[in-house]
Amino acid sequence: MSLPDTPAAADPGSSSKPGDGAEHSTAALAEPTAKVTARWVTGLVLVNVGINAAFFGPINVFIAEQAIGIDETNKEAIASLVLGCGAAVSLVANPLFGALSDRTVSGFGRRAPWVLAGAVLATAALLALSGATAVALMVLFWCLVQLGANAAYAAITAAIPDRVPVLQRGGVGGVAALGQTAGILLGSVFGAVVSGNYMVGYALCAAALLFSVLPYVFHRNDPPLPRALRPPFSWRSFLRGFWISPARHPDFAWAWLTRFLVNVCNQLTIVYLIFFLGDVLKLENPALGVLILTGIYAALVMVTAVIAGPWSDRLGRRKPFVIGSSVLIALAGLTLAFFPVWTGALVGAAILGVGFGAYQAVDFALLTQVLPQAADRGKDMGVINVAASLPQVFATGLAFLAVTYFGGYFTLFTTAAVMGLLGAVFVVKIKGVR
Repeated sequence: MSLPDTPAAADPGSSSKPGDGAEHSTAALAEPTAKVTARWVTGLVLVNVGINAAFFGPINVFIAEQAIGIDETNKEAIASLVLGCGAAVSLVANPLFGALSDRTVSGFGRRAPWVLAGAVLATAALLALSGATAVALMVLFWCLVQLGANAAYAAITAAIPDRVPVLQRGGVGGVAALGQTAGILLGSVFGAVVSGNYMVGYALCAAALLFSVLPYVFHRNDPPLPRALRPPFSWRSFLRGFWISPARHPDFAWAWLTRFLVNVCNQLTIVYLIFFLGDVLKLENPALGVLILTGIYAALVMVTAVIAGPWSDRLGRRKPFVIGSSVLIALAGLTLAFFPVWTGALVGAAILGVGFGAYQAVDFALLTQVLPQAADRGKDMGVINVAASLPQVFATGLAFLAVTYFGGYFTLFTTAAVMGLLGAVFVVKIKGVR
């Protein structure tokens, strides 16, 4: 189902004419060399803001508050069930919509149709979720949010290796991380502002998502794929394409594993944060506590992401940044484990922000450099994105067991740290990127 890594450029002496597909094949599939404009990058950042507000407003605050409203005694189990089912949907949705966008033939481009359609679906599902009064309905509508938002996220992620040259990817990865963090912060702001009224909170997240995609859609720089270059479809080759052999592509496999481990670390650190603040630290307003911690984290992510990304571009090195930032992320978990007080939470949030900002910017650039081939960028980035989605399934179950049966929050946070340190160690295995 795959096309060659880079399509052959049109022969200057050939009979190709404008509109016959030759120049479009180069634009759609070739390795990009021209730097992207500030307007395009702004559109990319805003899409990331909206998607992450739609994800993390519910994940950090609203689903927990809704679970309390349905059954306070079993709030942890309800939250784990809803988040775990949604994350399971994202495991399939992200690579699936990435692969579908690779094959999309339209005058609107390959990625933009999925960005818009996914945002519309997730917006409608968030509004429906706001009125859910049963666990089953929470699960259903959150799964639809994940379906739509992951369609948009798969497409916008693939747009970066489509349009951004390698030597600009650290910088663009940094501002994309800034957008993601701004979205997380915006979701927390919504949580604090609505003061427990999660219905209004869901509506605010829905509006943020829908309006955030419009600047990108109107200035998308998304060259269409000529119909003649789309391979014939068969279910066997389509499904088999999602398996990327570690033996043939070891750098891709190690990059996937390290991203998985570091995201497990991050997810274990934050998944029960609102419960940790209320039940262990005894804060009167845990949602406000989440906002304060997220604000510290977000500010430092924004600073380190926009510094580390361009810095790695200038040095032409990715691995030292990824290793160091993974260690810092692990250290944040240890801080919460050994200092379970408000001051420890503040310090942990700061360390996590410094580490995750650098990690998001530089690891993303590293990942785009180990993709197997250009024609499958959307599918391959979707497979990579599973390494960020799967931890939501894995970590929610692990967090529930740790907190309920195996030592509580100390076990939870030390387990997070071990995962982060393993992620740092395995980065060394990647050979094709410095």
